[in-house]
Amino acid sequence: MGGGSNNSNHYIFKSDLQKLVNELNIEIKIAHYPPYTSKYNSIEHRLFPHVARACQGVIFTSIELVKELMEKTQTKTGISVVVNVLNKVYKTGRKVAEGFKETMKIIFDEYLPKWNYRAVPTIE
Repeated sequence: MGGGSNNSNHYIFKSDLQKLVNELNIEIKIAHYPPYTSKYNSIEHRLFPHVARACQGVIFTSIELVKELMEKTQTKTGISVVVNVLNKVYKTGRKVAEGFKETMKIIFDEYLPKWNYRAVPTIE
């Protein structure tokens, strides 16, 4: 997706992605949907309506209730939902480390480089 915390313009996302790639020691390819094109996102169309239906009319009183409702979500084609609750406080206003933009190992594609790129592990 092109918005939110994983916005294609945010280098903090690329920095965190680089840390993940280094930790897992695998290359990850990212393809953001350009702004206003989420209607083409197949996940939104195949899964989100079923999740919304599972939660319809329910007043959320706990995280456990929401988790339970979402885990019951299933489609006729066999898509099911796995829910993991992360009890972590995420800091806001984080900044990219100085020099990251100049030294990052993000390889931008020739076609739509703003939205398509690869993060390659680095040896530190």
